[in-house]
Amino acid sequence: MKKTVLATLILAGINFSFAQNTLSVNGATHTQSVFDGIKSTTGKTFKYEDIAGSPYYSKDFVTAKIATNYEQIPVRYNSYTDEIEFKKNNETQVLPKSAEFARIEISSPKQTMILIETSDELSGYFFELVNGKNSLYKKIKTKFVDVVPAANGYATERPANFRNLDPIYYIKTEKGFIKKPKNQKEIIAEFPDKKDALTAFFKSNKIKFDKDEDLIKLVTFLNQN
Repeated sequence: MKKTVLATLILAGINFSFAQNTLSVNGATHTQSVFDGIKSTTGKTFKYEDIAGSPYYSKDFVTAKIATNYEQIPVRYNSYTDEIEFKKNNETQVLPKSAEFARIEISSPKQTMILIETSDELSGYFFELVNGKNSLYKKIKTKFVDVVPAANGYATERPANFRNLDPIYYIKTEKGFIKKPKNQKEIIAEFPDKKDALTAFFKSNKIKFDKDEDLIKLVTFLNQN
């Protein structure tokens, strides 16, 4: 597998055509390999196909709008490297993490990915679940688990694999981020002016803070009250 990252858009050869609305990659002057394999503690280098599981949220490329005035292109999210890969002329490349490409709108299934600076280890791409005065974002991460060699001749080797981690949710408010919200008390403390309304809401709704649908309901409520 070969991927290249585009370090700059204008100077590195990404040309925008107003007439055709196409994203073309021609004669990039500053590209580099971003996937040469994953180095194991055993000294072996694994290719993605050598590892059980997948580093991708979905292996298939899906059509997406990557920026204003650009053509729609096939993309997929690498949740191991936190990169948006796209395919152009049968070559897999990586979108730069720049403000211009900070909102990726996937056509089907309809999803939006946002590039966010959260000032922590999760800075990068999040799925946008609610967009509004208060927004809800979901982080999907995949971890590489190295091979475990057989301890002796009677044991078997445990192969390397990709493991999907539990989703992590952030709520963006006018004051900043509520990172990994855990309980009702935390939410009420962040919105003291809505204490009575939130108390009644939580009494009527059993919100689980690790479920998309429940957090969507909560943030939608915050935006409506």
